[in-house]
Amino acid sequence: MSKQRIVVGLSGGVDSAVTAHLLKQQGHEVVGIFMKNWEDDDDSEYCSSNIDFVDAAAVADVLGIEIEHVNFAAEYRDRVFAEFLHEYQAGRTPNPDILCNAEIKFKAFLDHAMRLGAEKIATGHYARVRLNASSGKHELLKGLDPAKDQSYFLHRLNQAQLSKTLFPVGDLHKTEVRRIADEIGLPNAKKKDSTGICFIGERPFREFLNRYISKEPGPIKNPKGHTIGEHVGLSFYTLGQRQGLGIGGIKARGAQRGGGEHTPWFVARKDLPNNTLWVVQGHDHPWLQSERLEALNASWVSGEAPFPMTAAAKTRYRQTDAPCGFVPLGADAFALQFPQAQWAVTPGQSAVLYDGDVCLGGGIIHNASALPAT
Repeated sequence: MSKQRIVVGLSGGVDSAVTAHLLKQQGHEVVGIFMKNWEDDDDSEYCSSNIDFVDAAAVADVLGIEIEHVNFAAEYRDRVFAEFLHEYQAGRTPNPDILCNAEIKFKAFLDHAMRLGAEKIATGHYARVRLNASSGKHELLKGLDPAKDQSYFLHRLNQAQLSKTLFPVGDLHKTEVRRIADEIGLPNAKKKDSTGICFIGERPFREFLNRYISKEPGPIKNPKGHTIGEHVGLSFYTLGQRQGLGIGGIKARGAQRGGGEHTPWFVARKDLPNNTLWVVQGHDHPWLQSERLEALNASWVSGEAPFPMTAAAKTRYRQTDAPCGFVPLGADAFALQFPQAQWAVTPGQSAVLYDGDVCLGGGIIHNASALPAT
């Protein structure tokens, strides 16, 4: 690759820092951009971008590159956070990080970088981009480190975005990234990886959502229709949730008397018209198992939906690829049929399709068919 002007999204973390280092080592002109995407209570203990900017600036100083602080908070609130709240109020469980990548990091940030005269942008995501010589199209591939692969969060990127994007650490394992950071003396070499949604940070999720969504308590019912508790509002729960239900378990059949062994409860269904939360006992209850799902708002990396095919899919980030049959349903919808039932398939989350290491794209889960109760 000839020398290019590349703008790197420096987050303050080690992955983007090593990304900038690798590109500079290749002889490129590297400029760092720190994106501020959230302003509300930003000085709190849970979500402080000020600390991250100090870390990013320290990295830029060590690497000898320029860094610019850019505020995308207005775009983030309009394009990502508003949709996040809308989905929760509708009883679904969205993944705002996916929308943030499509709307902020690879749209608002990309546009800003192009105005700075960049030829490419780069981030610290664990993914890869490859140009398919036969089709002439860019492919999104999984990162080589299976424990860190982030292609799931990037599946809504299109050809225009991928053609301008580099993922240098996608070819590395996390241990190698930290080794490089330590070797060149980066100040954040041992910094803990960030977790959770950027605007929530490490704070209790329900506490955060309380600020924006009103509580509407209602009954918690078991499969027999018996009320066994009260929920604080359907928006505050997600399918498969086990913690924070406020109901005790019923002693498992055959459990020793006084042993305290209970079968846990899991959220299985949310009935919005009747404001009822349905729960079941046992991880493998039929209501938590789905052999089919339908997804809407489909987005395909190539720009076109695949033909009906046998592929693999993830219905949540930390899931092993599950074999499935793919069937398009019109322009922007599709169905997935799984030979082996999938656990807690959740409306609002993304179903992402793969052909080996190639991420084809995906859509937002609309519904899933639970197995009949036995």
